[in-house]
This record gives sequence, C-alpha cells and structure tokens, in this order.
Amino acid sequence: MAHFHPNDLIQAVRSSAHPLSGDMRDYDPLLQMIGDARFVLLGEATHGTHEFYRERVRITKRLIREKNFCGVVVEADWPDAYRVNRYIRGLNNDADADEALSGFKRFPTWMWRNLDVLTFVKWLRDYNDQYALYEEKVGFYGMDLYSLYSSIEAVLDYLEKIDPDAAARARRRYACFENFEEDSQAYGYSVSAGIADPCEEEAVRELIDLQQRAADYARLDGRMAADEYFFAEQNARLVRNAEEYYRSMYHGRVSSWNLRDRHMAESLEALAGHLGGAKWGRTKDDVRLVIWAHNSHLGDARATQMGRAGELNVGQLVRERYGSKAVLVGLTTYDGTVSAASDWDSPVERKVVRPAMTDSYELLFHNVGIPRFMLNLRDTEQVQEMLAGPREERAIGVIYRPDTERISHYFDAQLPRQFDAVLHFDRTKAVQPLELSVEWDESEVPETYPSGV
Repeated sequence: MAHFHPNDLIQAVRSSAHPLSGDMRDYDPLLQMIGDARFVLLGEATHGTHEFYRERVRITKRLIREKNFCGVVVEADWPDAYRVNRYIRGLNNDADADEALSGFKRFPTWMWRNLDVLTFVKWLRDYNDQYALYEEKVGFYGMDLYSLYSSIEAVLDYLEKIDPDAAARARRRYACFENFEEDSQAYGYSVSAGIADPCEEEAVRELIDLQQRAADYARLDGRMAADEYFFAEQNARLVRNAEEYYRSMYHGRVSSWNLRDRHMAESLEALAGHLGGAKWGRTKDDVRLVIWAHNSHLGDARATQMGRAGELNVGQLVRERYGSKAVLVGLTTYDGTVSAASDWDSPVERKVVRPAMTDSYELLFHNVGIPRFMLNLRDTEQVQEMLAGPREERAIGVIYRPDTERISHYFDAQLPRQFDAVLHFDRTKAVQPLELSVEWDESEVPETYPSGV
C-alpha cells in the first residue's frame, strides 16, 4: 500500500471537495453523478444527527422532483412505515404527520419520531396532494425485520377483512408464536436452547398460501387493493425472515447480521417489482428508490473489516445486482452532539461526540478546513488512490459509548471502494426527538466543549 504525506492527502481532498453552502444548487454535482441510477443509498454515520436527516431530505426532495423517484425506503419496521405511507397518500384517518408517526413505539423511537422526519412527512403529504392519480404519488416504506409480532397482527387484520377462512388458518399457524409474551428474543432463545419448537414451517406455509391467492386478492379493488395485498405479503415475508433471524441471534453476529441485510435487500427487490408494471404506468426498470440507512448497511461491506469477517450488507448486494444503477453515498462528521442511548432500551440522551481519532477519515476531512463538503469518490484516480487506505471510520448507532470509542465505534475501511461519494459535515448537532426525555433535555454541552479543558 502506498503511503502519502498527510499534507498531500489534505490538499488532494481540498482540491476535489465541493463545498456545501446551503444553497439550493448544492447537490447539482451529486445529481449529475446519479444520472439515471435507479437506487440512491444515502447513509449516516450515526442514528441521531440532525444534519444527516436534513441533508438526506434535501437530496431526496430533488430526486423526487427532478428524477421521478417514486419511493423512500428507510431502516425502519415495515408496518410502522406503511402507516406513514398511507397517510402521505391520504388513505388513513391520521389527523396529521405526528399521528402518522405514532406507530414508531419500539426503541429507538427517536430515529423516526424526530422533528426532521416530522417535517419531511408533512412535505411528502403536501407533495402527494398535488396529484389525483394514485400512481403519481410518492411512497414511504420500511425494510427492517424487527416487527415480528406486529407483522403477524397485520397479516391477520388483512385476511379478516377479505378472507375470514384464510384468516382462521393463519391464526392457527401463528399461534405457534403465542407463548413468548410477544418477545421476539425470548422466542429465539427458547428455540435455540431446545426449550421450544421452531415456528419456521408455519411461517413459511402462511407466506406461500398468501402468495398463491395473490391474483384473487389484488384484483378486488384495483391498484389500492394490489397495494394492500403487497403490504400483507411483505408482512408475511417479514414473519418468515424474522423467525429465522431471531433464532440466528444465538448463533453469532455474522449469521444474524447477514440475515437482516439480506432481508432488507430482498424487501427492496420486492418493492421495486411491486411498483413496476402496467398498473403503475411504469416498468420495473423505471422504478427509482432512495434508501436511508446507516453507513454500515449502505456502504459496500467488501471494502471494510466487516466484509473480511464474513459480513455482507445492503450496499454490497444492491451494487452486485445493479452495478452503476446504484449510487452509494456515505455521510460523516468530526464532532458535535448526537441523540443516542447508553444501553439498549435506555432513554435517549444528547451526548457529546468526541473529536475523531487519529488515522480516521473523519480527522482527515476535519483537517481539510471546509466545514461542509461533498467528495466525489469516482472523480479522479489520484483521489481514489490516496484515500484507498485503509483508515479508521466511525460508526455510532443507537448506542454511543465514548469511553470505549475505538473498540465500540471504529472499523477500518477503504472509502473509495465503500462509497461512490461522501458528504462531510464537520460539526453536527443531535436530532431532536418528538418526545424529550429528561436525560436528553438536561444533557447540555459543556462550556469548555470541544476542548474539554
């Protein structure tokens, strides 16, 4: 691996960086790079940074308006996101965007119940209200698989309305999951420990039955009926995949991680297939989706130590399938504040993000001296070679533990292979949850921040 003087690295990035000023034309170079791509994957280095949400919104609005993107797919549970989808299409009784987001009750609620998402959902509703035709409206979808029990309920509710006999059969099958007090991890543990029998066969059988009736169910009331059928089918698919995922949690991280990301990629593929076709006035190849998730899911895993450990992710799977029709964009920060918890299921706090560590991409970008910029990683071979690394990259999820930062939140990566572009925001602030915990409200930034002296 070639070694470059730090000043040469800084100068190379500075020469290629496109400053972001907040102007409406900020992302012209990014949209030019995207061209006719069908999948734009917008990452984030944390699950709780205001600027990451704000800038993804800015980019997504332009993709919808200027490039006919028809859906936003997020790292969220399918039933909760679909409630938002119904609201922005004017199809449910939610009074406003806040109520539409109220389905997000599972930790970490602040990921989707925050001011930035609230504002975006309002915009999506206003945008869709301009169009009378159902197929002209933009959708909002989840792709994660944590909603095992709520997805079971969604399948049953759907079948009760259109096929009571099928609902009764589904209820008998899903009764297999009833002895775990709607605790998915308890189910996984009990099966792995041999305490309970797996529900795999029941979950698979129900998905197959639902798919065999697809034509009959989807034609009941035109396009909306097809959409509601797809909602139920995706919930049944999720139950099947979540059942396997929760069993795999006790077999090691790699197994469960890969199952989760394969499910998310499978969900994207299913959604693209659903939104294509004559009933939508477009082919599958015309479907364009923008995806929001963490960098660790959307950057190509093959360029990271995760990939060397046997892990794959959504970015890798989408890039393998679609090549240049997929654009992967990472978002990074040097320091600031972030909304995160100290432990799983703990209250959200406004935490101080420590300045990035030595030998990290974030410190390199900080030293460039441009507060906010875009870097096209396809731009020049020189930049690709000089940034090839590997270097350390920070990842903060829903939990942030500064005391064990290097072990908990850094991994090595080769940025030009991981992403097609990176957006850097040097100092960022915590996204504001709609429900402020005492811990978040009282976690003021020290007066000595960022020096700490």
